[in-house]
Amino acid sequence: MRHRALTWGGVIRAVVFFGVLTAFPFAVTAHWIVNMAVFTLIYAGLASAWNLVGGLAGYPSLGHAAFFGVGAYAEAIYFQHRDVGANGLLPFFALPVIGIGVAVLGLAVGWIAMRTRSDVFAIVTITLLFVAQTLAFNLTSLTGGSQGIGLPGAPFDPDTYERPFYLVLLLLLAVSMAVTWAALHSRIGLSLRAVAADEERARGVGVHVRGVKLLAFAVSVGIAAMIGAVWAYYMTFVYPQFAVDPLITIGMVLMAYLGGRGTLWGPVIGALIVVPAQQYLAYQYGATQLYLVAYAAIFLLIMLLMPRGILPTIVERLRRRAAAAARPDGAGRPVASAPKEVVS
Repeated sequence: MRHRALTWGGVIRAVVFFGVLTAFPFAVTAHWIVNMAVFTLIYAGLASAWNLVGGLAGYPSLGHAAFFGVGAYAEAIYFQHRDVGANGLLPFFALPVIGIGVAVLGLAVGWIAMRTRSDVFAIVTITLLFVAQTLAFNLTSLTGGSQGIGLPGAPFDPDTYERPFYLVLLLLLAVSMAVTWAALHSRIGLSLRAVAADEERARGVGVHVRGVKLLAFAVSVGIAAMIGAVWAYYMTFVYPQFAVDPLITIGMVLMAYLGGRGTLWGPVIGALIVVPAQQYLAYQYGATQLYLVAYAAIFLLIMLLMPRGILPTIVERLRRRAAAAARPDGAGRPVASAPKEVVS
């Protein structure tokens, strides 16, 4: 497997992408559009974080919504009766503490869950999700149970209320993608891909299998928890059925698969497609949950047309076309695919 180092093309893509997204809330003033962008960034960050475990390591976690909920409740419980500051930024400064705390929790959970593999791991993690949701409903003295728990509203300018949340979420997305890029271009990334391909063989050639799996899982759930904390502050109220919702996990997994799991830009592309479409359907059809039908349709289309996802499929086709054009005897003969490399 051949890895590409930092290139000018990659730097330019990142600068343009994050430059455009940074300028977006300053150029667009319609609240409903910026609100849609906020939720798009939430899921882009979640899908990118999930990709560290489900994409690179090949461990399809279905319990990430539990850690998203833990982050949301940690933020809500701490600031329930505390001042958020005159400028409203104190809850954002708490994010690193929440992320590190949940990452440590993730190490403990992963140490047990990652003794299983593949389908069994998926079952264990989704069981964890329902356990977390049950605890959120029943620990009423801590979480408020089904009545929920509230946070003080942010004292931001009503005309630009969404902007601080948007920018913090954009920063978390940048962190998640930077971690993914570093993993893809390091020994850790090679180790994770070796684990995904054949865990026993990876262990046989000296890969510290348990260590790299736990590291990926801890970082992944830590980022998911920080995003959950921002979501809680944005919504100002946390209910168990929304904070620990299986549909959150389904959404991030769908977006990673749609764009191309195991790649840098794939999960982000998936989020940029799915979330605006889901939000549009919600605005058009209200609470009919028609977007669930769309989720099922997208999964079906991916499995039938692009089982590897949008980005890997496009890159592979372009590579084959370039290889065919480079043949001195024309492009009439079948051309074997070029050696695979990390898509970034």
